[in-house]
Amino acid sequence: RPNVSAGSRKRKRKMGMYNFVPKKKSKVLKVTETDLSEELPLCCCRMETPCSGESLSQTEHTCMATESVDGLVSRCQRSVLKYEMMRPSNTVHLLVLCEDHRAGMVKHQCCPGCGLFCRAGSFMECRPYGSISHRFHRGCASVIKAQSFCPHCGEDATGAQEVTVPKTISNPVTVPKAEPVLPSVPAVPAVYPVALLPMLGDGKEPAKTSLESILMALDDEKPKKVKYHTKQLYISAHHGELQKVIHLLVDGKDPNYLMYSQNKRTPLHAAASEGHQEVCHMLVQAGANLDMFDEEQRTPLMDACENNHLDTVKYLLRAGAALSHKDIKGSTCLHLAAKLGHYDVVQHLLSKASKQVNCQDDGGWTPITWAIEYKHRELVLLLLSRGADVNIRDKEENICLHWAALSGSNDIAQILLDARCDLQAVNVHGDSTLHIAARENQLECVTLLLSQGADVNLKNREGETPLDCCIYNSKVWVSLKTNKKLTDARRSRDSHREKVLSRDISRGYEAVPIACVNGVDSDSCPDNYKYVPDSCVTSPINIDKDITHLQHCVCTDDCSSNSCMCAQLSLRCWYDKEGRLPLEFCQKEPPVLFECNHACSCWRSCRNRVVQNGLRARLQLYKTQRMGWGVRALQDIPQGTFICEYVGEIITDAEADGRENDSFLFTLDNKVGDVHCIDARLFGNIGRFINHLCEPNLLAVRVFTMHQDLRFPRIAFFSRKPIQSGDQIGFDYGDHFWKVKSKYYSCQCFSPRCRHSSAARAQSLERVTSPAPAQQSCPWWGSFSPLSPL
Repeated sequence: RPNVSAGSRKRKRKMGMYNFVPKKKSKVLKVTETDLSEELPLCCCRMETPCSGESLSQTEHTCMATESVDGLVSRCQRSVLKYEMMRPSNTVHLLVLCEDHRAGMVKHQCCPGCGLFCRAGSFMECRPYGSISHRFHRGCASVIKAQSFCPHCGEDATGAQEVTVPKTISNPVTVPKAEPVLPSVPAVPAVYPVALLPMLGDGKEPAKTSLESILMALDDEKPKKVKYHTKQLYISAHHGELQKVIHLLVDGKDPNYLMYSQNKRTPLHAAASEGHQEVCHMLVQAGANLDMFDEEQRTPLMDACENNHLDTVKYLLRAGAALSHKDIKGSTCLHLAAKLGHYDVVQHLLSKASKQVNCQDDGGWTPITWAIEYKHRELVLLLLSRGADVNIRDKEENICLHWAALSGSNDIAQILLDARCDLQAVNVHGDSTLHIAARENQLECVTLLLSQGADVNLKNREGETPLDCCIYNSKVWVSLKTNKKLTDARRSRDSHREKVLSRDISRGYEAVPIACVNGVDSDSCPDNYKYVPDSCVTSPINIDKDITHLQHCVCTDDCSSNSCMCAQLSLRCWYDKEGRLPLEFCQKEPPVLFECNHACSCWRSCRNRVVQNGLRARLQLYKTQRMGWGVRALQDIPQGTFICEYVGEIITDAEADGRENDSFLFTLDNKVGDVHCIDARLFGNIGRFINHLCEPNLLAVRVFTMHQDLRFPRIAFFSRKPIQSGDQIGFDYGDHFWKVKSKYYSCQCFSPRCRHSSAARAQSLERVTSPAPAQQSCPWWGSFSPLSPL
């Protein structure tokens, strides 16, 4: 559909067409026949529109041409060789044609008004220059002030002759048995051609019978002289009066008229909210804007989703409506449908845009949050199956379990706990889920949370425990009181219970909170550093971040093809649709990864963006028995999953040599320019606590995201094998590290293949005279400390 103004469409629609303006009579000039044959007429018969590049459906592999023979309509069944689409005018839907009908289109044998081919039967023929023939139906001629004009060239059509061509056996058009025969509509200008009607269905079936009967009724009806205000279009669209809507559109009423008394909603809003799919189709074909906002920034698609009109939702999405729009409260279509429990609508929306499952509105609430609050259990299960994150925090740092406790939905709370929702999470007020359930007097939820280990003695910022929040002497109070006595008795017997020292050591800088626990000794949470989510600089270091220096892609898909420039820099796009590295990814010499950047044409949600999206795995900082502080996984992690990044202070090699504490240095030696390091001693993230393992489960990979200065890659850790929940994560520091540090301590990983324990060192001393075996350190990044060459 052309992007024209409402006023322009209105003027052109009064003439019975969109963009064909008849020529004025002018002085006849002498021109050659060659010039006339090359002259481009006002119609679009000789124009081609490139195929969109999307995969064609089975029906689009056959010719879409429709023949009209004395009021009888039939469809071509030939196969298509060329997929560039054509049409005689902008009022006709784009068609994929066989070679025979493509030649007929170029010869102006397709009527610009209705889109039907005029190659047999009776029709009008205009010959403005003698050798050129323009064919059209009498009822499709443009009429202005009782004078008709040829819809092809705009010349006076009074000289056009009615021609009758008999239908021959060689005519390739056959009548399909399943398709109804529609009569011609001479009494009404052909603004809505028959070729567009199948769009109302699912793309494979013909139009509905109700629409056919209305168009047939229009053929027999005499034009009415009653003039309606444009607001009547809104009223008729709201009531689903398809026949009146068509009359009003043909009469030139603006399909984008704003109804100020109805929050500036358009007729398409009214039709979509009531589920009038056929009315929506007529409005869209007349130029209605699919993504027009009302005062609440709602689109017609949002109204259809909120009112559970699945067929209308499917049609609007096929017609091109955007699914990512947000209303004045930040709600998407998925939020609105999930809030009201429209299961089928949510399921269809997720099939079209599954990445929006964790989209947050202005309150920080996701679709699953709304489904939990209104107790839509089946919808919660559906959203969880599509990747909903139950630990995303809203603006007050509540998670899904807080909302389940508030609504008192015991079965949903159990589902969330099975999905590893954080039982100990607290909001900005310091309230745990047990505080919320106790305050709302939800006995079943309180019982469930206590059975799962909720802390009955935890105090919020007001100094209140869950027992202080509930009604005195109620059933909830009795249950909490009993649990408190049992808990106090158990704690007196077990004084070395694992303590939670911090709910989130990142202070909210990471999308997933990282707790710190200690069940070994009385040490507090480490505080001799500053947690930072990204590497920083404290000295003058020139990093090339000029956006014009970035190599970037121009992809319009999800960047999974080999034509993506960023994928070519990485040899291929290594991430699968889940954002993981494949099994064939080389772990011995991992390639450098170049992710899409802000200079690329692709969407922020494309496949080639993983490390830049930050930490997503649930990790925990804990005190180990032999290796000090360590990091373990709180969930099962598949192979190839991005775990975290090694973050710290970027310094030069010379500055690193001058620092006393070299225990947190990571060499960035890329054979390009000066050597630099990452020092996580004073500034770092969770990566600074990852210990050495002789049988590591992490793989370090160089990644470039927001810049491509080869001296400063980001160091990203990926799982090199499946990691079980509760397992410590670690990587190999390298033999050069232990060559220096073995004088002070030995490896404590206790692996059967440990190479750096005291026993292993003793064996190596015995073989000191024999040739040393090949080292197994990582071939490119060296070690933590001290700096080592490649």
